[in-house]
Amino acid sequence: MSLRLYDTATREVRDFVPVVPGEVGIYLCGATVQGAPHIGHMRSSVAFDVLVRWLRRNGNRVTLVRNVTDIDDKILAKADAAGERWWAWALANERAFTQAYDALGVLPPTYEPRATGHVPAMVELMQALVDGGHAYVAGEGDVYFDVRSFPEYGSLTNQRLDDMVATADGAGDDADVTKRDPRDFALWKSPKPGEPETASWDTPFGRGRPGWHLECSAMARRYLGSTFDIHGGGLDLRFPHHENEQAQSRAAGDGFARYWLHNGWVTQGGAKMSKSLGNGLLVSTLLETTPPAVLRYALTAVQYRSMLEWTPDTLGEAEATWERFTGFVDRATEQVGPVDDDEVAKAELPEGFVTAMDDDLNVPAALAVVHEHLRAGNSALAEQDLDEARAALVQVRSMLDILGLDPGSAQWRRQGDDRGYSDALEALVAAELAARSEARATRDFATSDAIRDRLAAAGILVEDSATGSRWSLAHRSDEVEN
Repeated sequence: MSLRLYDTATREVRDFVPVVPGEVGIYLCGATVQGAPHIGHMRSSVAFDVLVRWLRRNGNRVTLVRNVTDIDDKILAKADAAGERWWAWALANERAFTQAYDALGVLPPTYEPRATGHVPAMVELMQALVDGGHAYVAGEGDVYFDVRSFPEYGSLTNQRLDDMVATADGAGDDADVTKRDPRDFALWKSPKPGEPETASWDTPFGRGRPGWHLECSAMARRYLGSTFDIHGGGLDLRFPHHENEQAQSRAAGDGFARYWLHNGWVTQGGAKMSKSLGNGLLVSTLLETTPPAVLRYALTAVQYRSMLEWTPDTLGEAEATWERFTGFVDRATEQVGPVDDDEVAKAELPEGFVTAMDDDLNVPAALAVVHEHLRAGNSALAEQDLDEARAALVQVRSMLDILGLDPGSAQWRRQGDDRGYSDALEALVAAELAARSEARATRDFATSDAIRDRLAAAGILVEDSATGSRWSLAHRSDEVEN
């Protein structure tokens, strides 16, 4: 395998060599389902989706684990503020994330474990750390990792322990809980006053709930084994989350991740997009006016380690490029005939594209090769060289398929058709309503009623108001049986 990836731990681009040849295990930190997904969340899922597609295209069997953190301080607080049960709140947001992944064409993970479903595995890992002298019980239900017991602590982020600033982990707030070092982090946390009893579990160390870091280490071990290939996530997770994961797993005797990959943020005005800054753009809101493929392109086109600055022009530029892709694929398909998806999946890829993707997933350079072949394909169509046009069509679709952006794929072909039908319906109904409005203005009520009846027969209901006419599709229960 010639793939080279930037390893955050070593701070260099390394040849990627999997633990088992031909098999790749990836653990991707997924959502903490405290709220609905914004595009900052989707940046990570789309970036690692491209990695998975590229690895599979090169013949690897990829196991992708993307966890769901469904128990957390913020989940409990937001559910309580909304008057909802915490687990119902978490599940509703988990479903919103799934809808966003599906809409953007993110392939489903091999496994998507929830934290609440893996408490026994967490207790097992915690027990090993306590027995090995790397963790201690600070109070009933409170267990901490002893950072000074692990000399390698700080190696992932290249920090000295004595230079680190303690970070809040949602534990240690009670007077009877004492940490040996302010930088020690919680493995298990006792319930806080007012928290629901369902948000805690009995363990040998007392009743409580898991610390965030423990969850991921336990689930990674459960599904990928003690040593696996790649651990990924957003750049903001490097410290303390990933540093703590690595420390506790290796202190327990696991090799853990051999490569660490971190994607850049989506930023606005140079600031990281997040709910706390009030600048999050919800996926559901964007998709009301933006085709999903356009949003995916906007998130894919920048190399995964780079920051993606979101501006008012971002989606417009992405839509213009997407229209060039779809325009060529549609024209070429009309003239040379449809290309089988299997042929697209097995086509030989241009050398420049392969080189770019093997260079730490250099998507901008890969897209430059796509545009070269697209221009060549358009020239071949203009010259009626259908053999060359077909070859270009296959290669363009094949390259875009790896980026999750093949306009001829079932994912985008279906949505594109739906959008086309919707646009056509909108135009036809608008024309009918304009004609009806004109008839009503001239008091030609026979024509007006005829248009209304014709629309009703087609399953379209018209509602008149002081501001004009509105239409909607009739539900089956609204339809009148003949």
